[in-house]
Amino acid sequence: MALNNTYDARLVQQETAVGAGVQILLLALIGTAIGMGPAGWLTGLAFAIATWAVLSRALHRSRLRSFGAANRVTLGRATLVGGVTALVADSFQSSPPVSLFVGLTAVALILDGVDGKVARRTGTSTPLGARFDMEVDAFLILVLSVYVSMQLGPWVLLIGGMRYVFVAAARVWPWLTAALPPSTARKTVAALQGVLLLLAGAGLLPYAANFGVAALALGLLVWSFGRDVLWLYRTSRVEKTPARRQVRELVAS
Repeated sequence: MALNNTYDARLVQQETAVGAGVQILLLALIGTAIGMGPAGWLTGLAFAIATWAVLSRALHRSRLRSFGAANRVTLGRATLVGGVTALVADSFQSSPPVSLFVGLTAVALILDGVDGKVARRTGTSTPLGARFDMEVDAFLILVLSVYVSMQLGPWVLLIGGMRYVFVAAARVWPWLTAALPPSTARKTVAALQGVLLLLAGAGLLPYAANFGVAALALGLLVWSFGRDVLWLYRTSRVEKTPARRQVRELVAS
């Protein structure tokens, strides 16, 4: 019997609906456990709705035949990130349990390495899955930098905002959108950001040590982004040189 490989939008969209439902359930559990205030609830619900809307649109445009196990892991991680986001928003009005914040963040960071392995083992790697994974990572780093900035100062926001500044700059300078070569150093620095920010925000170390940990995260990120931007710039100049030479030759002739 032939397999049914046709695109079924309803089945794929159900996955995002379930994810939104689980997100709301997690918020309810957190709210019941700690008595979360309006800021946490509204922020968590906004995250759930935005995730559902953006992911549903992306799935519709990509026309994936199935959501896939790897994307389910990433969606589960996004749900945890939504919980962390609600806790951070609530922390502006009260002090949520550090153990809950650390626990949710730690599991989200651990699962970061799982979805990629699942995708490779099942042969279900897709551009949408990679983008979904990257956006969840970036948003978690942004949320963690907001939390740590309340303790160490607004300069920590540079860690979470750097990737979004890069994306905005790429709209002005298109050469920043070129594909980068694979880099273990880049992956290592990206993975360390969450770990270092979590360590700085957990409150386990003295203020000076937390400051040093956050500064190390920022320094590594500046180095990584700087190296990539320099490579992209040099590559764009090399690619433009033959084109300019051809224009000069045509004008001369």
